[in-house]
Order: sequence, then structure tokens, then C-alpha cells
Amino acid sequence: MADHLEASVTLPSDPASVSAARAYVADVLAEWGLPSDSEAADSIRLIVSELATNAVQHTFGLSPTFTVDIALDRDEQLRIGVTDSHPRFPKRLPAAVQQDNGRGMVIIRCLTAESGGRLRVHPTREGGKTVSIELPWTAPARPPVPVAGQQEP
Repeated sequence: MADHLEASVTLPSDPASVSAARAYVADVLAEWGLPSDSEAADSIRLIVSELATNAVQHTFGLSPTFTVDIALDRDEQLRIGVTDSHPRFPKRLPAAVQQDNGRGMVIIRCLTAESGGRLRVHPTREGGKTVSIELPWTAPARPPVPVAGQQEP
């Protein structure tokens, strides 16, 4: 595999885009070798769902789109970031407010930590923010492809 792989998609800030973001990331990671039925793939789909939902729900219509960026470095580290143009950083809501929602960042933080990764939030030059995760790449090494006419050892 290459030393560095990247993929990106920009979607409208619409609730239907949450499932589109999740499917896009799942397809890219499957292409890069992460089995879609793995525990890591399940966790990443949930994380992306929460990140995209936050980008849609908590920008108050001030971010018409959001972008999902995926990068894999040296088959070691996976980065997924969701960028929107709203400057407000996510914050944990008080327990009383979290009755029906407000747990997204807690879910993201827990799943990321359980996978040995980290969560970051940083401003963009344009005045928005990117919420990203970094995880160790857990896809199994691909077996060598046999060359025609050559016998396997």
C-alpha cells in the first residue's frame, strides 16, 4: 500500500448527509483493507455518524456544508476529520440537558480512547473548525498476491 492515502467528500449540512458520510467513509476504508464487518469498522462508522450529526445539528444553519477528510499514513495511523464553517467548538452539555441528546462527543471520545486513539478539535483558517480523530490502523496486512506462473511457498 502507498505511504499516504487520502480521500475527501463535501456534503450539504442536511440530516440525509449523515448516512452519506458514514457510507462514504466505510467504502473508502474497505477499499483500503479494513473489513466492513470488523469491530474497528463498526466503531468508526459510529464515530463518523456522531461527527457528521454534530456538523449538521450544532452549526445552526451557519455552515451550509461540511467536509469529511480521511487519511492513512504508512499503514499505521488513520485520521478522520469533519470540518464545518461554524466557529463554535463542541462542548459537553450538563447532565440535565443531556436527556435526549448531547452525548455525541462523549461517545466519540470513549470509542476513540478504547481504540487507542485521540480526539482533536482545532480552528480552520476560514473561521470554522475541524473535529478529528486519530486511530492506529487495525486492518490486517494483505497477503501477497501470487504472480502468474509462480508457485506459492
